[in-house]
Amino acid sequence: MNEHKKGRALRGRAGRNRGGRGSGRAGSGQVRLWGHHAVEAALRNPDRVHRKLWATREAIAALSGELPADFPVEYAAPADLARLVARDAPHQGLVLDCAPLEELALDDLPEPDPAHPVVVLDQVTDPHNMGAILRSAAAFGAAAVVTQDRHAPPESGTVAKAASGALEIVPWVRVVNLARALEDLSEAGYWRIGLAGEAQTLFGDAMPAGPIALVLGAEGEGLRPNVAGHCDGLARLPIAEGVESLNVSNAAAVALYALATR
Repeated sequence: MNEHKKGRALRGRAGRNRGGRGSGRAGSGQVRLWGHHAVEAALRNPDRVHRKLWATREAIAALSGELPADFPVEYAAPADLARLVARDAPHQGLVLDCAPLEELALDDLPEPDPAHPVVVLDQVTDPHNMGAILRSAAAFGAAAVVTQDRHAPPESGTVAKAASGALEIVPWVRVVNLARALEDLSEAGYWRIGLAGEAQTLFGDAMPAGPIALVLGAEGEGLRPNVAGHCDGLARLPIAEGVESLNVSNAAAVALYALATR
């Protein structure tokens, strides 16, 4: 295994596309976030354009720091806030309307660094899994999460709530063609490791010293053949024989922990 790939700067050809992070949003181009961690992180994010906050007075008092005097806030009862979000969504007294985050491309990412892997997701469409993976990516220092624009959830309150603030921290790059993005990552110096239950090599034996792009597929279907074919190697996690597989967000967390402690 080549542990010293010499790459070049990432190109933008695979990253910029019309859908961007907002693919699948309503035509208003607006994102509605809820929950203490998701809303507080969005309020702290200088790259986030805020439009209006609905809140209980108790939830406002629990925020870290004070809002600007002219910030658009409308106080409301919990029952009224519940009407603004999905059924049974845990709003925790805070609902924020804001603009989507700016669209990112691969060439917006920093130089490859062995301490900061890139997570590439192949058709992981569940917003709860997406949010959980963003949270793990933030916890273990991943440089970015890369998804395909048509086969990933849009930026949303559900993703943000599951991410618990990480949506505002971890760069999320949407690309038109995932295989081409993997080519770009390879040319930039990343060693591409796909997680696959049928692989013979254990993940711990497949980790080189250099920068890594960790590639994960959807539950059940796993990596598509073309995506797996654009990996430098496939590896599996050493799970017990009685367990068929891990949830993709759990697998991502385990693999990112292993990379952080190699």
